[in-house]
Amino acid sequence: MPHGILGWLLIGLVAGALGKLIMPGRDPGGVIVTILFGIAGALIAFYLTPLLGLEVRDSTWQAYAAATAGAVILLLFYRMVMVRRI
Repeated sequence: MPHGILGWLLIGLVAGALGKLIMPGRDPGGVIVTILFGIAGALIAFYLTPLLGLEVRDSTWQAYAAATAGAVILLLFYRMVMVRRI
């Protein structure tokens, strides 16, 4: 189970890798940026899921799923913004 911010940061590392597997392709930032998006997605999931009424802090697989979903959403937005810039 994720305990606090440190646990969610560690889950974010894995979520970034899973996000890259779910959304393959060339990203301007590469793997490092994708992992950072995983960490950011995990932190967003940490704060946002209780507001949505979801209790993912009690289950590890739900925490991974929420963090991965956050990473994929951030990666999608990042790609949309970078495509418009180029």
